[in-house]
Amino acid sequence: MQVLIVEDDAALGLFLEKGLKLEGHQVERASDGEEALARLQETSPDLLVLDLSLPRRDGVEVLEEMQGRFGNTAVLVLTGRSMVEERVKCLDLGADDFLLKPFSFHELIARCRALLRRRERFADPVLRNGDVELNRMERTVKRGGIAVELTAKEFALLEYLMQRKERCCSRAELLTSVWQMAEDAGTNIVDVYVNYLRKKLNAVPADEDGGHAVIETVRGEGYRMAGIAKKLPGRAQVYTVGSGTIGSSRAEA
Repeated sequence: MQVLIVEDDAALGLFLEKGLKLEGHQVERASDGEEALARLQETSPDLLVLDLSLPRRDGVEVLEEMQGRFGNTAVLVLTGRSMVEERVKCLDLGADDFLLKPFSFHELIARCRALLRRRERFADPVLRNGDVELNRMERTVKRGGIAVELTAKEFALLEYLMQRKERCCSRAELLTSVWQMAEDAGTNIVDVYVNYLRKKLNAVPADEDGGHAVIETVRGEGYRMAGIAKKLPGRAQVYTVGSGTIGSSRAEA
């Protein structure tokens, strides 16, 4: 699952990041409340591990800003504050669980698993982009209703891109999040696997009624799931990318 750790203690944040990645999760980190809210807006993670004592905006303010906006994100609060009133306030603001510092890493992992299991019972496990459908629970991918066989790493790459919809993901981001490798690893593995994915998805005929999704190269930046192309009878073909609309050649009447 996608996890966002918000912790201003760099050593502790790195320790948690490495541990959660070893558990198989995709992990990002933020070091203050403002950065946390920006990352939440970008990625809508499955789980937020949130320290309360943060610079710029503290954890309570982050929870206040989150209210009603990130309903699919479970929240585990980390704190050294033991006052019952503060914990009650955080729970009222939408936190799902608490862990007091200092804590056992094994307990943190167990609580994360429990929160994610709880969320999975209610969250829609299916991601869609055009006629491409990815089921995170069944670990299946279909295009236009036709199954597409992917390796585990191809599935993880497609899932990461689809979770971010039309946001561009840099090669460095994909390398660290999907492969858990250093940004400067000096490998072209991201480009290789994007090519594998494109070939497998393009081997299945696109669903013309529902449009189709492709992995788009953004020159000098990275990759993203492109907009949906739909054929409109008697009108110019329209491509929707982000919030803009671009016309192309006229479709057949």
